[in-house]
Amino acid sequence: MTQAERDRLVALKKAKKKLITQKQAAEEIGVTERQVRRLLRRLQKNGDRAVIHELRGRPSNRKLPAEQEKRAIKVLCDPVYRGFGPTLAAEYLDKKHEITVSKETLRQWMAKAGLWKAGHRRVVEVHEWRARRQRSGELVQWDTSTHDWLEGRGETIYMISMIDDATSRLFARFVRHDSSAENRLLLWAYLERYGRPLAFYTDKAGMFQVAVKTKRGEQREGLDRSSMPPTQIARGLGELGIVWIPAHSPQAKGRVERQFQTAQDRLVKGMRVAGVRTLEQANAYLEKEYLPWWNETLTVSAANAEDAHRPLGKEHDLAAILSHVEKRQVANDYTIRWEGKCYQIDRRDVRVGMRKDWVRVEQRLDESLAVRFQDQYVRVRRCAPPMADWPVPKTALPKPPRPAGGPKPKSDWMKNFSVRSTASLRRGVGASHGRS
Repeated sequence: MTQAERDRLVALKKAKKKLITQKQAAEEIGVTERQVRRLLRRLQKNGDRAVIHELRGRPSNRKLPAEQEKRAIKVLCDPVYRGFGPTLAAEYLDKKHEITVSKETLRQWMAKAGLWKAGHRRVVEVHEWRARRQRSGELVQWDTSTHDWLEGRGETIYMISMIDDATSRLFARFVRHDSSAENRLLLWAYLERYGRPLAFYTDKAGMFQVAVKTKRGEQREGLDRSSMPPTQIARGLGELGIVWIPAHSPQAKGRVERQFQTAQDRLVKGMRVAGVRTLEQANAYLEKEYLPWWNETLTVSAANAEDAHRPLGKEHDLAAILSHVEKRQVANDYTIRWEGKCYQIDRRDVRVGMRKDWVRVEQRLDESLAVRFQDQYVRVRRCAPPMADWPVPKTALPKPPRPAGGPKPKSDWMKNFSVRSTASLRRGVGASHGRS
């Protein structure tokens, strides 16, 4: 019997002995007068057990059958569900095995079976989170995660993610290489689907910012950053009118970092259950299963319903903007060089002032080549380099014969010559002094 039940019993006995009225007993217990009369009748019939609930000690009418618990634990003991928590396990049991159970009930079952160990998280450091942006498209966080996404079942792949700061809407792809070209391809897909955001928030990786070169032993802190040419992605963002904001720490772009923590747990386990082994299967699962779940479950409504994304205009040629762009000088014979190869400009596109001027060479993401002079594209074709640039073959010179073996004879160039002071030498010196 609990202390509350003892207090209730004392109030009922005082009401039974007419020490207090039933109204006063009802106020003391916190029930109605009718309930007090019921309790008094039960007290007269059952004694002190009248204040104890009659269902105590009896199984609940909503208790799930033991057979269902056995089925659920048997499924979760499969190695493919290794490391699943109660929340994720309850979703997979309902979706794949038609076993409906709440996550809290499943938590008790898993703890009893040794599949889950309850614990309390300790807050190590309190960090004040930055407020979200007001509109979707004002700021998009962009990053890449290197993780064993396939758990050794296939090749090494990387996950590139873009998450909207205002709504947490996620856009992601798996790629084979974390290269500038792969990131530009994902940027192209994002721009076609949502439009141009106001700003991208990334780390200071080499594909977004050219590193400042310093001498050995020289400290870069406190020095003014010298002007460096932009990277291909930075140039493309500038031509699209998108601001690039560098993050000074991983915590600064915490939204995309926390998204990777969720993906490295939930997405990895989901691909394990689905038997994903290749890049194509991983992207198919990401597009059909994970991204819809994320965008339906974990996104929030922006404070301002207006979308800050700007549409692509006719002047935004993504194939040209997201190319690898460099400048080349036109030679006197109207040729240009690119990656060690020679290209001839078509005679129909030759214009006044083109020689010794610069053209913009665009290597597209599909490996094609486009050349633009001022505001017009010109046609080019691969050609052989001029004769002056051909490598001159080196004439093989005859090698001198090697000397025969054995010790070399001693030289006699100092024969009959001595540096010692002899009598004849002294006489010669004295005679010369006498003449002088």
